[in-house]
Amino acid sequence: MATTTRRRVGIASAVFGAASAGVAAAAFAKRYAVGRIRLRPDLEASEPLGELRGRPVTITTSDGVFLHAEVDGPEDAPLTVVLCHGYTLNLDSWHYQRRDLRDSYRLVLWDQRSHGRSQRTRVDDSTIDRLGEDLYEVVQELAPGPCVLVGHSMGGMTIMALADRHPELFGDRIKGVSLISTSAGKLAEVSLGLPALLSKAVHMITPSTVALLGRRGSLVDKGRQAGSDVAFLVLRHLGFGDSENVSPTVVDFVESMIRSTPFEVIADFYPALMSHDKLSALGVLDGVPTSIVVGDGDWLTPVEHSKAMAAALPRAWYTEVPDSSHLVQLERPGAVNDALRDLLKRVAADAEDAAEQ
Repeated sequence: MATTTRRRVGIASAVFGAASAGVAAAAFAKRYAVGRIRLRPDLEASEPLGELRGRPVTITTSDGVFLHAEVDGPEDAPLTVVLCHGYTLNLDSWHYQRRDLRDSYRLVLWDQRSHGRSQRTRVDDSTIDRLGEDLYEVVQELAPGPCVLVGHSMGGMTIMALADRHPELFGDRIKGVSLISTSAGKLAEVSLGLPALLSKAVHMITPSTVALLGRRGSLVDKGRQAGSDVAFLVLRHLGFGDSENVSPTVVDFVESMIRSTPFEVIADFYPALMSHDKLSALGVLDGVPTSIVVGDGDWLTPVEHSKAMAAALPRAWYTEVPDSSHLVQLERPGAVNDALRDLLKRVAADAEDAAEQ
């Protein structure tokens, strides 16, 4: 009996030791991989990401939520550019666009409700239609003249919601639109780069998992606040198309924005993103110059979704950026900014033509 017990203890100790050694080896390998990545030359290491600031403004929405916004660039510019950020991000995600456009255009950047410095809201008000109403109030208060709307991911959906609810603005006040890495609907069918059966299984369990974790958001956030090598590696591979060469500084910057978004907020907005369907509202945008931009490796709002929007807007300019993914405005800012400048030049030319008539 004693021999049997000692044998079981010995086997258990060996298994535990092997498992511990495996975990330790995996942890070492992970740290080693991240360390090697961070030792590579980083061209963005000195970039003041998240440090550019404008004139702060607080907008109180019709349902009493305080939205943080910033106005940047020359106040007397003939055109205002309103930048709408994506899910789990904040207005600083437009760093490169702000940096390159602020000398020529009046910019309005704002944090969507429950994101960034804006006030948290109830789960019932965490909808794309409500975001569209928020954008309406931002435009009314901070863009008194002609403007162009630019939206990334959820920000693009916000613009579509505005078009659905206030079509009269497009062509009158709103002179152009840029939709970047976004979708008009059917996100619940996205494969996420997985085989069909696995993708279906993931979509089946994700809503309930997100909702469950959302109810324990404060506990989840405690684990997220310290950051981790795992989060860095996952974001590097999923958020950026050229993961081998993307700047570690940029990856850290994005990870800090995502980490600062409470998990309860992530859970609150998740159903709204999955149920989003505004393909019918795209016709409103056909009356103004529109630019559609997507990374060729976008796994969250795939190329097919941007092509579907382009098919619904045959006069839109379509740009597919190579070697990039969902965070294309941060990964390939030059290509995105070129597309924005082309759109803004077209809007200016249309204004001149209208003035001459």
